[in-house]
Amino acid sequence: MNATPDLEHLRFNMIEQQIRPWDVLDFEILDVLAKIRREDYVPAAHRGLAFFDMEIPLEDVATAREPGQCMLSPKVEARMLQDLHIQKHETVLEIGTGSGFMAALLAQRAAQVLTLEIDSKLAATAAETLRRNGVMNVEVRHADGAQPLASGPTFDVIVLSGSVARIPQGLLGSLKMGGRLAAIVGDEPMMRAHFVTRVGEGKWDTVQPWDTVAPRLLNFPEPSRFNF
Repeated sequence: MNATPDLEHLRFNMIEQQIRPWDVLDFEILDVLAKIRREDYVPAAHRGLAFFDMEIPLEDVATAREPGQCMLSPKVEARMLQDLHIQKHETVLEIGTGSGFMAALLAQRAAQVLTLEIDSKLAATAAETLRRNGVMNVEVRHADGAQPLASGPTFDVIVLSGSVARIPQGLLGSLKMGGRLAAIVGDEPMMRAHFVTRVGEGKWDTVQPWDTVAPRLLNFPEPSRFNF
């Protein structure tokens, strides 16, 4: 079903008024954002917020045990996508599927995406939404991304779709040479986007180009709050 003119106008405004001012200027990225129907990935109760500059709650499909999960704001998703410079032959691991929207964006840039979601209902809903929208190069897996990955394939790109207190060192070992990991790191009220590139055996290059705030991914370690 085609989007209505009103939705297309809202999508256009989202790109021009939120995303471009955040230095997302790559025409291919902007084209992906114009093409992928964000409203299809927003819970029905919040669909009117699909194009707002805000995080969107996913509570109507999340379990009560895990409240507060949400879609990241459009500008954060777009900037992460741009700054990762994903190539068509590359494989991507995403931690934190949520609604599946970021996985859909990643799928437009990569050969294959594996996305992990700790909440079984969110995982099932995201998988169905991706299937319904014809996204065939994404595998949604119900799994805790904070747990060590099974030995096996490594990835060109790893994306954490939420914040962590520190870079998960275990995930760095799952990057191929030249691979990149993107994460939002720190504590409120100020966090920074970290992009870590594997440049050699045991060698990493890290840049922190912009600030934002994002909800925590579940189960990743938190530093002790006690001072002695």
